[in-house]
Amino acid sequence: MKISVVIPTYNREQTLKRAIDSVLAQRLQASEIIVVDDGSTDNSFSVLKEYPQVKVVSQANKGVSAARNTGIACSSNEWMAFLDSDDEWHVDKLLVQADYHKTNPQYKLSYTNEKWLRHNKEMKIPKRHIKQKNPSFLSSLKHCQIGPSTVVMHKSVIEDIGLFDEEMEVCEDYDLWLRILKSYEIPLIEDELTIKHAGREDQLSMRYWDLDRWHIRSLLKHTQERSVREMIASKCEGLKKASLKYNDTALMNECNHWLRVLEKY
Repeated sequence: MKISVVIPTYNREQTLKRAIDSVLAQRLQASEIIVVDDGSTDNSFSVLKEYPQVKVVSQANKGVSAARNTGIACSSNEWMAFLDSDDEWHVDKLLVQADYHKTNPQYKLSYTNEKWLRHNKEMKIPKRHIKQKNPSFLSSLKHCQIGPSTVVMHKSVIEDIGLFDEEMEVCEDYDLWLRILKSYEIPLIEDELTIKHAGREDQLSMRYWDLDRWHIRSLLKHTQERSVREMIASKCEGLKKASLKYNDTALMNECNHWLRVLEKY
């Protein structure tokens, strides 16, 4: 089973080496490693020069979705794995998932459990982020626990469902997994094979207090589902309270617009 690994990166010189090293240390070696440098202005290029075996693609800064999509387009294998440049993998990650798919060919993708570290100390994972054994579209509406770095996927899934939405500044993974879960099962491999390092200020989730704004933009693609409309209305109420706290008139107007959209149903 040949796997292409796609690593998007932007100004992550401090963590990029750790991510690449964790791929090179895999007991099942990836057939190719593609790092998409999304317009970094730090010393990431100097780090990448240490790895002649890695295919480096550079582009102007367009965001993580565009970087992943570029990596997908450049990949040459049927199977893909994503790794964010501030995460790392357990040495058995690709081997375990490859063996799983050989034994269970009916599944086109899988994801793994995670270990979370803060300043290299293991931390308790919040309840809402505990992985579901067999996540569904409905069970993932409020919180989708599937992280990009946990997934191994057959490229035919992307060809069927579509790429990461480049209009999504954040929550682009939430958006993709919801679209995929409407048509595919994503079984959980319960081993902690993905290691996430939390607490960095440059992490997108740390920079956006209004993540539900982006959740709603994704959910609007599925308004034919009553449960989705109810979730949008619930998230709008929370965001309206936040817009008052942060004096964000634009967000209040956006919420009112979304609620008017729901009225037609």
